[in-house]
Amino acid sequence: MANGTGGACAQLSAVADAVLYEGYLLYPYRRSSAKNRVRWQFGVLPPRNWVEREGPVTPGVSGSADSWYQRTECLLRVRRADAAVRVRVRYLQLQHKQVEAADGDGAHRPVESLRTADGTAHLSFEEAVPRETELVLPLEELPRQGRTVAVGAPAGAEYEPLPAGAGRTVRRRREVRAATTVTAEPLGPGLYRLRVRTENTGDAPDPRAPRNAVLGQALLATHTLLTGDGVEFVSLIDPPAALAEQVRGCRNAFTFPVLGGAPPRSPSGDGATGTLLLSAPIILPDHPQVAPESPGDLHDAAEIDEILTLRTMLLTDEEKAEARATDARAARILDRVDTMPREVFSRLHGAIRSLTPRTPAAERPPAPAAEPPPAPAAERPAWWQEGGDDGLSPATDTVLVDGVPVGGGSRVRLCPRGRGADAQDMFLAGRTARVAAVFHDVDGSTHLAVTVDDDPAAELHGWYGRFHYFRPDEVETLGPDAPPGPGRPIRPQSPRPPERPAGGPEEGRFDGRP
Repeated sequence: MANGTGGACAQLSAVADAVLYEGYLLYPYRRSSAKNRVRWQFGVLPPRNWVEREGPVTPGVSGSADSWYQRTECLLRVRRADAAVRVRVRYLQLQHKQVEAADGDGAHRPVESLRTADGTAHLSFEEAVPRETELVLPLEELPRQGRTVAVGAPAGAEYEPLPAGAGRTVRRRREVRAATTVTAEPLGPGLYRLRVRTENTGDAPDPRAPRNAVLGQALLATHTLLTGDGVEFVSLIDPPAALAEQVRGCRNAFTFPVLGGAPPRSPSGDGATGTLLLSAPIILPDHPQVAPESPGDLHDAAEIDEILTLRTMLLTDEEKAEARATDARAARILDRVDTMPREVFSRLHGAIRSLTPRTPAAERPPAPAAEPPPAPAAERPAWWQEGGDDGLSPATDTVLVDGVPVGGGSRVRLCPRGRGADAQDMFLAGRTARVAAVFHDVDGSTHLAVTVDDDPAAELHGWYGRFHYFRPDEVETLGPDAPPGPGRPIRPQSPRPPERPAGGPEEGRFDGRP
């Protein structure tokens, strides 16, 4: 790629492949596993007449809801007059693998499973074929007319004989009709809003058919990779202050664009830009990366490799045989796990990435004069020692927010930090919430455990101790009579004090935000 982005493109492609196969087949990788009977949960674009059989869909940034289209909008800056944009639309096309047993007269009949003379099992299963279309578009053409390109895939069938004439495997694919339109809207000198819209242009024969019946016509795990020559993209999570208003004007539907590649070593402090962008149906942070310790994909981008690898190692021979017969990708995962060298496995145990090189004292600016910190209270031992949590009570403790004590039962408005905040927290900005508890971190900081007012499951989350966590400087205090944020009215809260989160910190200590 131009501008020396080849390595960064390879890193981002690895993340995109993880998105492509997210949930494709989950541990224990067997067809009989209950969680592998309901698949294809992200970025699914079925035909429009099937999706809208009950009415138009409601757009959102999450691609976990089926939709007939996907829209990406982002800002880009132009650095050269001959700038061009490269768009890669990627998805999976469903492929039905049908095992057929041979009859005596040369005919074949479909079966769910078949074991050949060598003892190998063969299972019918829903596979998928990766599809990709790349567009290279001069930026100067896009404001005038845009460009629409077909990105669908043809129908097809392949036949593979099984050993000793036992039968055959037939792989069939239905036609997928789709198109992608790319346009650019000028916003100012050298600044554009780029729009990429991918649509399923086919029709389902029966709009009332069950979901499984139309998946063969759908785009699965749909996402878009963007790069270019002479352009840079603006972060929608952490934009420069001067472009914040234009970023708020971007409307993304069923996808979430983030910057790709490695983060800059020396952040400018005024927003983030980059030469790569991934628009995925899964919410990611800017600069997502596959951990270098990971030896390969396990079809779950949120996996903990060490735990999942250990579990896969402990599958019985019968379970492994079924997994291998289920899918070729599952067989490759088992082969990799079974032959993993000890030194590769040892690297999966963990890594600390939050540490940065220490700046030599001679290079550090002098610290401003400040009052000496107060001496630690002698009566309270360190948090890891016995008695370190004495006196902490999450349900009744309070913390000052703008001079107002805030604790269990207090009403607040959520105001996550614009820079460095968790992406999930940013979607709650402006919402009202009720504080359930005050937790003290082991590093001395404080977090408020809250339930969002217009969350239909607020009471259930409170009962199980599943909360959102915000720092005191990320909330505003509200009076008890303040109206709730967008959505339904506040539901009555349980009078019982909040319980400690299951598996969470002991007493009042909290060891990190979830």
